[in-house]
Amino acid sequence: MAKKLKPKRPAARLPKGFRDIEADELRASQKMLRTVQETYERYGFEPLETPAFEFTDALGKFLPDSDRPNEGVFSLQDEDEQWMSLRYDLTAPLARFVAENYDRLPKPFRRYAFGTVWRNEKPGPGRFRQFTQFDADTVGTESVTADAEICMLAADTMEALGIERGEYQIRVNNRKVLDGVLEGIGIDPADAAGVKRLTILRAVDKLDRLGPEGVALLLGPGRKDESGDFTAGAGLEDTAIAKVMAFVEAGAESGSATLLAIKQLVSGSEIGEQGHAELQEMQALLDAAGYADERVRIDPSIVRGLDYYTGPVFEAELTFEVNDEDGRPVRFGSVGGGGRYDDLVARFTGRSVPATGFSVGVSRLQAALGALGRSGTASTLGPVVVLVMDRGELPRYQRMAQDLRDAGIRAEMYLGTSGMKAQMKYADKRGAPCVVIQGSNERDQGEVQIKDLIEGAKAAQSIADNKEWKESRPAQVSVAEADLVAEVKKIVARHQN
Repeated sequence: MAKKLKPKRPAARLPKGFRDIEADELRASQKMLRTVQETYERYGFEPLETPAFEFTDALGKFLPDSDRPNEGVFSLQDEDEQWMSLRYDLTAPLARFVAENYDRLPKPFRRYAFGTVWRNEKPGPGRFRQFTQFDADTVGTESVTADAEICMLAADTMEALGIERGEYQIRVNNRKVLDGVLEGIGIDPADAAGVKRLTILRAVDKLDRLGPEGVALLLGPGRKDESGDFTAGAGLEDTAIAKVMAFVEAGAESGSATLLAIKQLVSGSEIGEQGHAELQEMQALLDAAGYADERVRIDPSIVRGLDYYTGPVFEAELTFEVNDEDGRPVRFGSVGGGGRYDDLVARFTGRSVPATGFSVGVSRLQAALGALGRSGTASTLGPVVVLVMDRGELPRYQRMAQDLRDAGIRAEMYLGTSGMKAQMKYADKRGAPCVVIQGSNERDQGEVQIKDLIEGAKAAQSIADNKEWKESRPAQVSVAEADLVAEVKKIVARHQN
């Protein structure tokens, strides 16, 4: 007789670069998002939601990891054999939306959006292929006043979330200034798609992670990382590398001092001088509003990795230190960024539509708040659990749970089939503040037992033996069934404070 084959079962495993997010973290994220939303609304931005998928050509090829499969995005073909891709940010879909609806939109158009984005990039510690962003964008004005306001919005968002002044900085640069420096070493700034220019931009964008030596290698022959993977460099000569690094490291203590240093480095370059003038105007606006230099600072090392930026660029950096896995102090770094992108809508219409925006990386910012102890990730009280002592009385227990819900209390009737001991274990795992117990004796007397699990756990630590436990019945009270809701409210309120 042939041996019966066992059915082949799929392994329970996550795809690389993805993660599950559980209740406490989700609640903390939702709380944080509400705070960000309130701040964006206060500036007059309106909400907009775009779909997760866009046609691949609409998204464009702007990601820094263009050497990876599918050029950094996850793609598939629809029934018409057209390529679609999961959005890699919320800005490219905005450009498509504006191009489709330009004539009916107010100009400038101010929108905010939050949602999941996906990138087919090499995952690593804290670097996932799926994450959430929260964006604010102003479309339809070329005034750098809009860029300055976005920086102010970013600073106000940090503070609304509990990150204090001195613990963050919004750092600002201008792509035109860097193009002026590149022009000085023989690289045409008009060639926006030039491979060498993009390689230089991406090298400088890694300064925080690799330091000056690593960036210099990427500007020159290339660099091998700790895993042995080699990244080809831009192939610049030593004198050209020195000029780029001089610009990147030109930041000073004050915006005025940094602007003076930048002016000298781009002198004679039309595009570089234009970028310098824009930074100077932004500095004046930020000074007048009380945001420079402590909250918003000009920093030539900021370039941003995406290819579509055309002018001012900015990053929100956290300046406090945390300890890494080895106990060494490290700075937390960037939790968001953005910049001006004046050519994205023109890809669809041929008409120049200037725009600027800022994006918060939700997971990273939430991790930062956790490091500061300000994330609000303390466990939420679980639901009150009504135990099922007699399955013939299920309607009675269900009514108790509903009475609690109608009073605004999280509650559930136990839906399993196990006995009391297992039900109590279930309530503990759910984080229930208390359980409601009604057996036949309590029912005959018109009463319920309410056991405070939190106080009971505390009391149990000081009880020596089982006899004492039975005699003391810690944190357990009998009340009339009519007083159930009022008594549970007291217990819940006690543990929420």
